[in-house]
Amino acid sequence: MPKAVKCKGEGREKKTIHPYSRKAAQLTKEVHKQEKKDKLKNERAFRLSIIGEKLLWFQSHLDPNKVEYTKKEACELIEKYLQRFSDELEQIELRNSIKGRQARQHFSREAVIKQTMERERHIYEGYGLEIPDIVNCKHLKTFRDWDGDLQKLSNIKMRKLSSKDAFINSSEKPAAETETESCAAKNMD
Repeated sequence: MPKAVKCKGEGREKKTIHPYSRKAAQLTKEVHKQEKKDKLKNERAFRLSIIGEKLLWFQSHLDPNKVEYTKKEACELIEKYLQRFSDELEQIELRNSIKGRQARQHFSREAVIKQTMERERHIYEGYGLEIPDIVNCKHLKTFRDWDGDLQKLSNIKMRKLSSKDAFINSSEKPAAETETESCAAKNMD
């Protein structure tokens, strides 16, 4: 009867690695590198999801009849965006006032909402809140056609608008009117 063929790794057990060896250091380095990659990937996905939620809010609140917005109209839309949690805050206040309890329910959610609103308001009044470029008619059309896919987020042009942009200077107005006329002419073609 012929001998059975033995596999090389069958009889051996996996060798233990000395904790201070080069091999152990190499394996530890690989594990840390993979953890760092995963962490960066999750952070990037989280940032993109926040931006995606903001863009979806703006997309759902656009006027379908408008070809483009002025800076003042865009600032009014930003003001609506900054007040998007006001209904939820009113509901929380109403629940807390009715029950007459000492401890406030939904306190953590209320704190997060207030902190978010305060931070966004500070950014808007400071150097400007980044929103999709709805002032330019070409970028507005691209934004309206966007299907919400976060991978296509780079196709959407963004613009920073601050509270100071709500007050248009008289020198900027003619430039905006000529841009509107050129966009209207393109749409007629």
